[in-house]
Amino acid sequence: MSEEKSLNFIEEIVEADLSAGKYTTVVTRFPPEPNGYLHIGHAKSICLNFGLAKKYGGSTNLRFDDTNPVTEDTEYVESIKDDVRWLGFEWANELYASDYFDRLYAFAHKLIDKGLAYVDDSASDEIAEQKGTPTSPGRRNRYADRTAEENRQLFAEMREGKYPDGSKVLRARIDMASSNMLMRDPILYRIKHAHHHRTGDAWCIYPMYDFAHGQSDSIENITHSICTLEFIPHRELYDWCISNLEIFPSHQYEFARLNMTYTIMSKRKLLQLVNEGHVSGWDDPRMSTISGMRRRGYPAEAIRDFCDRIGVAKRENLIDVGLLEFCVREQLNKLALRRMVVFDPLKLVLTNYPEGEEYVTTDNNPEDPAAGERQVPFSRELYIEREDFMENPPKKYFRLAPGQMVRLKSAYIIRCDEVIRDADGHITELHCSYLPESRSGADTSGIQVKGTLHWVSVRHAITAELRLYDRLFKVEDVANAEGEFTDHLNPDSLQVIEKVYAEPALLQDDAAARFQFLRKGYFHVDKDSNPGNLVFNRTVTLKDTWAKEVKKG
Repeated sequence: MSEEKSLNFIEEIVEADLSAGKYTTVVTRFPPEPNGYLHIGHAKSICLNFGLAKKYGGSTNLRFDDTNPVTEDTEYVESIKDDVRWLGFEWANELYASDYFDRLYAFAHKLIDKGLAYVDDSASDEIAEQKGTPTSPGRRNRYADRTAEENRQLFAEMREGKYPDGSKVLRARIDMASSNMLMRDPILYRIKHAHHHRTGDAWCIYPMYDFAHGQSDSIENITHSICTLEFIPHRELYDWCISNLEIFPSHQYEFARLNMTYTIMSKRKLLQLVNEGHVSGWDDPRMSTISGMRRRGYPAEAIRDFCDRIGVAKRENLIDVGLLEFCVREQLNKLALRRMVVFDPLKLVLTNYPEGEEYVTTDNNPEDPAAGERQVPFSRELYIEREDFMENPPKKYFRLAPGQMVRLKSAYIIRCDEVIRDADGHITELHCSYLPESRSGADTSGIQVKGTLHWVSVRHAITAELRLYDRLFKVEDVANAEGEFTDHLNPDSLQVIEKVYAEPALLQDDAAARFQFLRKGYFHVDKDSNPGNLVFNRTVTLKDTWAKEVKKG
């Protein structure tokens, strides 16, 4: 019997709250800002929030934190919804912080009435200077002495659009000597005359994250508001607002964000890669975005498995991207259809094979009997990989060489009899003989060979383009590497093979299928592909080639 998996610290909190009767139902939320595409770090948060609700019979809201109209767009909203669904989750409610603009505005007036908020006309640099330093207290300016009536009027006029951007802000009145700099009269609202992707031009003042987030949680009766560690200093303000507004007591909990080798987790930097043309777009298969990984062929199950394996911690650490690739290989090994594809062809002629053709039977996936078998055309002329032949091989070389025998996958044993060259001495083809009695599944030859090669019938071969993707960066810890992060881009992160030869089954296969090209790697059809020009992305190699490079170094 397998041991029951231990609870992470957030699950322990949830179970304690439920046992104490603090809540009867668990309600979580995933609150992305629609200012870019989601990345693998967001996948960890998605799996955590939706996973908690599922485990404890609760629900999860998808709430868009759309309080900054300058950077947000409907395109990002749609991409986020696609990513969450692709990962295998469905939200209870699709909500937006902008749904609550009227209520947040009313909350701000409530703080004004209680003498806990005021309108400040100071410039941003003045406000920053007046906040003091971590070792010295700040000081309030004269605007903090405005009456509640005056503040109500000014705030209403801000709402009406009477003032330009940056001329006034609404601040909370808390403690200018607090050891937490965020509690030194933080800004709650700013003026921003910008078109909003949902509310249009209805508003010209927008709440700050710290004012919108906790109150949105409270409005939705979120029981466990889960954030990453950088929001620890924000928790005090989160609690202060909820307490003074006397609303549902949502509470914030923090966990370590995902940091991964050879990867960046900043939407700003990912956007820079797109804008500067280092990648083809947000869904470039080299990107750490969920859409990029989906296009590359990563199964959603593999990403969920990865997030489960790394767990939920309170301390930051750097996760090896090799673990993600391991999870991808493990999933693909179980579900990928096997196909034969020759990357660098060398023609092989079976001189004693009769004219015509036959079909050999081979399995679609030896790990999955339900995947069945397929018929592959076999004929007198075949392509094999050029690297699978060596004219002067070393000892213990088990592939093809003059006078040496190998088995062709699911077909026959062959022997190389003659090497054919062109006028310049380059090898153009191999003349071989086959053993008719050695057919796979009915072999009576009694001959044992150690090498098995994949192949494609020349007459039946179809062509395709391959895009071989590798890690986008050359250094492990990109975030802490010297210089600009773009200085560390891997120039070999994409190699294009314009023409390979494949068995014809690829023309009939489902475009959503994943493939293992035998002995070459795992591949997935790209969105650029069409019946006249098949394009495949390499999802991951069969083995961790980077580990070998590290050992060499």
